[in-house]
Order: sequence, then C-alpha cells, then structure tokens
Amino acid sequence: MRRFLLTAALLFTAPAIANDFEESPEVAAIFAKADISGTFVLYDATTERLTGFAAERARTRIIPASTFKIANSLIGLSSGAVANVDEVLPYGGQPQPFKAWEQEMGLREAIRASSVPIYQELARRIGLQRMQEGIRTLAYGNQEIGTRVDDFWLVGPLKISAVEQAQWLARLARSELPFPSEAQRQVREIVRLESGQGWTLYGKTGWNNSDQPNIGWWVGWVEQGEHLYTFALNIDMPAPATDLPRRLTVGKASLRTLGLLDGSAQVEERTR
Repeated sequence: MRRFLLTAALLFTAPAIANDFEESPEVAAIFAKADISGTFVLYDATTERLTGFAAERARTRIIPASTFKIANSLIGLSSGAVANVDEVLPYGGQPQPFKAWEQEMGLREAIRASSVPIYQELARRIGLQRMQEGIRTLAYGNQEIGTRVDDFWLVGPLKISAVEQAQWLARLARSELPFPSEAQRQVREIVRLESGQGWTLYGKTGWNNSDQPNIGWWVGWVEQGEHLYTFALNIDMPAPATDLPRRLTVGKASLRTLGLLDGSAQVEERTR
C-alpha cells in the first residue's frame, strides 16, 4: 500500500482551484432569510465553475469534522485496514454521547450514524504513517494530521475549505482518485442519500464543536443525468441543538434554487 500511494502521489496532483466564483443572489437570499452565517459552493465538474455564496469563506480552511469519514473510509479500504464496508469494528465499550454509537458496526452503518468511536478505531488500524500518506495522496486540505491518529479531523490540525471539499469529491464521484476503483465504489455506495426522477444525491454531514461558535458541514454531490455537481456548505452554529438540522435545510434549498433536486425524492440513507 505504501509503495502504491507514494507512486500515485508522483503521478497525480491536486486539481487546480478554479479562480472564478459566481456569487448567487438566490443562495445569498436563502442564507439571509435563515439569518445564518456561512458559505455554500456548487462545483460544476464539467465546466469547473464555482457558484454559491460567500466566496472568501468558501476558500477558508476549517476542521472537517465528520465529513472526513468519507476520506477515512477510502484510506481504510485502500490500505486493507478493513476488508469491506460491512466488516464489523468494535466501538470500545465506553459510554458514548449517542446510544447509536454504543455498538459494533461496519462502515456502512457507522457512516449513517456518524459514529466517532468506530472511525477512531479505523484510524488506529490504518496507523499514523499510512494515514499521512493517504491524505497526501488525496491532497486533502492542508494535509496536516499531527501526531495523534484518532482525532486530528475533530480538533485539528487537519483543515480543508469548502472549495477544496467540492473539488476532491468530484474526483471521488468520477472514480478519478489514485486509489483502487473498488474502494472508491464502496465509499460512493455508503454515502448515497436519496434519489428522485433523473437525479441522485450523495453526502455527509459534519459537526465541528472544537471551534466557537460550532460549525456545521454538509458536503456531497448530485448526479443529474450525465452531469455531476459537487457541493460543500458550512455554517456557524451558535445553538447546535436547533442549528444542526439547518445544514440540510439550507443546503437543499441552495441546491434547489440552483436547479438541482427537482421532483419528489426517495430517501435511501440518512446521516447524523
């Protein structure tokens, strides 16, 4: 795995950040009506255009929190730390903030429940060196993980911007990352959320409670016919109990105003 990642790192470089960011008055109005501070970016993978709200914040790196579970899953599968997304991992037996986390489960269930202990166990199995190599190969954010393998995405030093999230997710959605195609396929499968007539939505939420105010993430992509659109949202959450659901409500409203998610939806998977 190490040789594969080092070789791939030489062959692949991070996609260039698109310079153009078109501010959308419609998305700005959604944030204003919700009276919420944050950013939303939509990346058209074909034209490489960025559209959304608050371009400066969209390019500001922050702690990824549970959105990193996407990359964590990919590195875990590619390194052989887990055989597949259904291999059961232990949670450690300690009391957890949510009862749903107090059970053994595979990545398929763990990413839906956003289980921190399961993904910490996965990170420990990957190990610090393989994790660092994987993140460098992905060119994920600032690529810094420090010396602790099981919390760097929760408390830092790893940080990534909304623009960077959207651009690397485009490569995952197209299976263009320098990782085994089967690992990429399995990760896409477990982050599939819902579908409607002519579209399918994939995504993962995140809750950064290390910063004040707390910051909520929602990242993912929409496949609409032959077109691929990736997105990333982050918002300030001064009152997490009431603000957490707004990640999806503001995010979906932004997608709809930009012409995506038309029609009724069939929910397939949900994430915390």
